[in-house]
Amino acid sequence: MKYLIVVPDGSADNPIDSLGGKTPLEAADLPCMDSLASRGEIGSARTVPEGIIPGSDSANLSVMGYDPRRYLTGRSPLEAASIGLEMNDSDISFRANLITVDPDGAEEYEDFVVRDHAAGDITTEEAAELVEALNDKLAEDGLYIHLGTGYRQCMIVDRSHPNGHTEYKCVPPHDILDKRAGEYLPKGKGADHLISMMKESYEILKDHPVNKARIARGLNPANSLWIWGQGTRPQLPDFNEKYGVDGAVISAVDLIKGIALFAGLEVLKVDGIDGTKHTNFSGKADAAIEAYKNGKNFIYMHIEGTDECSHQGDLAGKIKCAEDIDSKVVKPIYEYLRDSGDDFKILVIPDHRTPLAIRTHSSDPVPFLIYDSRKETPADPRKQFNERAAMESDNYYEDGFTLADYFFEK
Repeated sequence: MKYLIVVPDGSADNPIDSLGGKTPLEAADLPCMDSLASRGEIGSARTVPEGIIPGSDSANLSVMGYDPRRYLTGRSPLEAASIGLEMNDSDISFRANLITVDPDGAEEYEDFVVRDHAAGDITTEEAAELVEALNDKLAEDGLYIHLGTGYRQCMIVDRSHPNGHTEYKCVPPHDILDKRAGEYLPKGKGADHLISMMKESYEILKDHPVNKARIARGLNPANSLWIWGQGTRPQLPDFNEKYGVDGAVISAVDLIKGIALFAGLEVLKVDGIDGTKHTNFSGKADAAIEAYKNGKNFIYMHIEGTDECSHQGDLAGKIKCAEDIDSKVVKPIYEYLRDSGDDFKILVIPDHRTPLAIRTHSSDPVPFLIYDSRKETPADPRKQFNERAAMESDNYYEDGFTLADYFFEK
């Protein structure tokens, strides 16, 4: 038996007036996923439990069968693992985004406006130069920024450091787009130190050659750090032992790769994947097929582009990205599995909703489809992969993390 889970990150949404009341998934042309849904089963699941912040960390843990209320210890430690950082039990890891802030005529950082949580999808190569400049200045404070992927960086401190604890209230920058920074700066004991670091980062980065070049090309500059996502090293049960598989993960996102490593899953490298709507979709599908040929029987395929489009308010991009996931990822892998002669199951499920209306995550239930080659049913056109069809089904998982148990028949 072969298994495939495809996670079109943040693709679930709410009805949009400009689409005639449809959601992006309803408006998108998704012939392969709709066909699988029509011949399989559909439903909805709440992947983010009540009281848990709706993030890709909690939601992907849930999709993988881990109760976020038990296993979530913070976002950044998962990302730290993915870039090869070893954390001690006494370490605290922070996410440090490279973001775009806009002074908008103001002189104080608190009055700057947060414009772009991803700094115009800055490349890792550009980020490396900026991180080097930051470390040259910030090392004297005993702090060091570790290079991640694109705009996503990491900072690790020991509990002996003034900032070595997790009792901060830190807000993700993608939650505060076009809002004044001062209302959302870190709060808690030692937060002044983090805020000072963020302010200093602006002075270091605002006139950096990398940013001058980006501005000249009409791109958003990465002119500030934004610190959040703090946490400690998690302990996850081995996924392969839990579900009796030999699995691998394909994702451009450090967070997802970190979950994979803590869960004992192999992380597959694919050239040209960048977590945007321009990612190498076909390369991801080819890597999954090659992994099956080499003996893997489970692939967790995470695709970030739909989520990034939501954060950027890009409706057309979100629809196009969903269509690319259907035609360039799900379709070729499905056709390979179908022609292989082996039994197989496919689960397609967004990790969370990212409604374009709010440009951030929500904890509302998400739709899913499950196709089992052993149990194909006659096609029912009412069964489609979208929110409306899923809500009309009585197949609902309030504890979304239990859906994986059902999928793997455990």
